Amino acid sequence: MKEDRDIEKSYSASEFADKLRRLADAVEFGEKFEIQIAGERIYVPVRAIYNIEHEREEGREEIEFQIKWQVE
Repeated sequence: MKEDRDIEKSYSASEFADKLRRLADAVEFGEKFEIQIAGERIYVPVRAIYNIEHEREEGREEIEFQIKWQVE
């Protein structure tokens, strides 16, 4: 079993757009998505659940694109 992990990584606008394009293509074509974050390769299965979260608090707003799945 892998160790718990909670990492937030920032990307330039062009890097972020590239990752979103690759993700969109994988979702559209029903393929798994593969991404490397802070040195670890993550494999997102086709069965993943996708959602978008919006938060507003004390003059700050945040949108999170989330991908969740159970590890088998």
